Amino acid sequence: MQARSALFDLYGDHLRNRGGRAPVASLVKLLSPLGIAPPAVRTAVSRMVRQGWLNPLRLATGPGYSITSKAARRLDESAARIYRTGRINWDGRFDLLVLEPPTGRRDRQRLAANLVFLGYGTLDEQFWVATRTSTEVDLLLDEAGVRYERFTAVHAAGTPGAMGLVSRAWDLAEIGRAYDRFITEQRPLLAAVTVRSSDEEAYAARFRLVHAWRTFLFRDPQLPPALLPESWPGSKAAGFFDRHATRLRPAADRYVEQCLDSGVRLPRQKGR
Repeated sequence: MQARSALFDLYGDHLRNRGGRAPVASLVKLLSPLGIAPPAVRTAVSRMVRQGWLNPLRLATGPGYSITSKAARRLDESAARIYRTGRINWDGRFDLLVLEPPTGRRDRQRLAANLVFLGYGTLDEQFWVATRTSTEVDLLLDEAGVRYERFTAVHAAGTPGAMGLVSRAWDLAEIGRAYDRFITEQRPLLAAVTVRSSDEEAYAARFRLVHAWRTFLFRDPQLPPALLPESWPGSKAAGFFDRHATRLRPAADRYVEQCLDSGVRLPRQKGR
């Protein structure tokens, strides 16, 4: 688990609803159970400041960092998709982008990763399609200096044609296999966390669960049900995630609150 990615998870899942700020000492303490060393945390924080995700500030407990408005938008959108708080409605229209990709390979890769995160699939390097509009995509393309055109399109062949387009833009079979692997890999790790586990152990297990689930934001565009195959593995995986994320939330919240308190060394707590 990389420190920068873990910080996004930490701010999004635990700190966003606690004011979006924390002392740097608490950030170090909260990422320690994940095996992330203090120098890696501080390096990642500095990088996120340069990229416009965090702002340094002075707190009563010492130096700290708060999320920027740019980060707040990204974290809120991520949370809505992670916990599926909104209904997936579709009116049969696609959001179509026709763009001139950057010439540099790294720039193309970065742009592609960001478009995939926003729910777009690629027909080729120039044509990208999504089943929902994104409020971020225009800003993303403008900041990247990419020339583009944007259209709203309806497939002339109706739902069958739309499903054919979807199968070209996304490898649904591979995404489905990834969901099956997610359950297989997470089940033994979560089964090891019981009522006798410490709050720290529950927090770490839940953090890894959310971190693994968050990777699907870069794989699964969360298509409307009408465009998904029958017995979609993502539905079973979502139920598995919800059940264990809810089960471990109280202990994880207690651990986070302890770390955000004064810099007293944390005792390990048993018998939740």
